[in-house]
Amino acid sequence: MVRVFCKTLLMTKAKDSWNSHAFFLRSISSIESTSGTLGSINEQNLTISYLTSSFGLPFKAATSVAQKIRIETTERPDSVIELLRTHGLNSTHIAYLITRYPRLLLADPVKTLKPKLEFFQSLGFSRSDLAKFLSSDSAILLRSLQKQIIPTLNFLKTFIHTNENLIIVLKNSNRIVGCNIKKILEPNVATLRSYGVPDSNISKMIIVQPKPLTLSVWRFKDVAAQVNNMGFDPNSRSFILAICSISVMSQQNWDRKRETFKSFGWSDDEFLLAFRVQPTVVLTSEKKLRLLMDFFVKDLHLKPSAVAKCPNVFKLSLERRIIPRCSVLQVLMSKGLVEKDVNIVSVLNLNKQKFDKKYVTRYAEQTPEVIKAYEGEMRFIGFDT
Repeated sequence: MVRVFCKTLLMTKAKDSWNSHAFFLRSISSIESTSGTLGSINEQNLTISYLTSSFGLPFKAATSVAQKIRIETTERPDSVIELLRTHGLNSTHIAYLITRYPRLLLADPVKTLKPKLEFFQSLGFSRSDLAKFLSSDSAILLRSLQKQIIPTLNFLKTFIHTNENLIIVLKNSNRIVGCNIKKILEPNVATLRSYGVPDSNISKMIIVQPKPLTLSVWRFKDVAAQVNNMGFDPNSRSFILAICSISVMSQQNWDRKRETFKSFGWSDDEFLLAFRVQPTVVLTSEKKLRLLMDFFVKDLHLKPSAVAKCPNVFKLSLERRIIPRCSVLQVLMSKGLVEKDVNIVSVLNLNKQKFDKKYVTRYAEQTPEVIKAYEGEMRFIGFDT
């Protein structure tokens, strides 16, 4: 009986000992887990604090960035920020860059960033332009200098020749730097050449509007085919402008813009005529198109078909150009100095120097009202008054 009791007692103590040990192990595990969590939280808090204090990143943005990178030591981020500042980037530029591409803050400032900054600076960028360019494309500083950036720019220079032109291109479309030469740029240039577009016009396209050349090959071929089928001359500048216009429009937007013009009473042929004369007219907002056409028809008594032949007027500002010039003509007509059957559209399309000489300075002394009219001090009522 005693032996049974002792055995039971020993088993109970052993069980209690095991339970105590298990509890201890669970406690240790819990402490280690909590310690890891606290460490993670501390790292995140350090990252958020660094981002907000170093270049003024808003707390919400800093919290988002802190989920993507961890700053364990500030040595490298400090070096990155200092390097960017020495090349003209301010806190706003840096905040924008890091928000878009957080891992830039942990890049090697000497091996990864400095060579690219010095390369772009060597092209002739001013500090302000370089800062704006770099902050507009957060990934550019992480692209390979030798494998991507330099080969792409060398390809472009075969058409545009100078660093000055290259800077213009990069300002107009930083996206082109990241394009694959063999898979995108060369095939798209080949498409233009296949239609007979001269290299001189390709050069102008690269300088003024390079973005279409970054389209996928199939999309670019489709756009070029549309332009060719509309009857554009590949040797003309309009061929390039038409590609630039269509390339930024979906088929739905194109159809909607065409219907807007047709609502003015234009036929499909008149719409295409206007587009061939001024390919960028389809980029004008529907609101502005309706506002201008309403003014042309109701106030100037022009026929919609007449406007279709001179679509450049849709690119003009109603308040800054059209109304002031019409006000000048209104004064001159009332004095009998200009015939009432003057070609209004031609007058509106004159460049400023020619208009000023022919209609303002010529009559300013004998009819001072033209100055007031030109400066917007006289309300345009109409040519019939």
